[in-house]
Amino acid sequence: MSDNRHANVHDEAHTGPIKTPKQLLLAVFFSFVVPVFAIIGLVYYVTSNSKPAAGAVNVEKAVATRIEKVGSIEIRDANRQLKGGEEVFKAQCTACHSTGAAGAPKLGDIAAWAPRIKTGYEALLASAVKGKGAMGAQGGGDFEALEIGRAVVYMANASGGKLEEPKAVAAPAAAVSAAK
Repeated sequence: MSDNRHANVHDEAHTGPIKTPKQLLLAVFFSFVVPVFAIIGLVYYVTSNSKPAAGAVNVEKAVATRIEKVGSIEIRDANRQLKGGEEVFKAQCTACHSTGAAGAPKLGDIAAWAPRIKTGYEALLASAVKGKGAMGAQGGGDFEALEIGRAVVYMANASGGKLEEPKAVAAPAAAVSAAK
């Protein structure tokens, strides 16, 4: 009788979740084989090309944006008639300088334009071409620097200034004869 009692004490002292060899094989399988397959699946996902780019809805557009050239060339008609100051003002400058938006001095406001006019034509032109404060750069846009200069002179003169309108630079005689 003591043998039975000893076996029961042994069974009660060493109880655990695995009681049969089949359970031991399943535990080994799920502990080692399943993680290996999970790692293989993750490696396949990371190396696949079908993932969407982070934050991009249109992958082709996102890639094209990232590999876009830094500069570009725009060909314009060199023989077009240059616009006058008032025309450029109406086309480009009137939105802000007629209403005073974003702190722009209004056309005709002598008090606002006086300190600016004192800085001179070159400073006014540089501010217009490169941008100043909330005003974006006008250079490289639809108008040439000469046309922007004419608009600057138009606004300054309409606001109490007496600046001379810039003239177009005449083409050298050699370039004119070569073109013929």
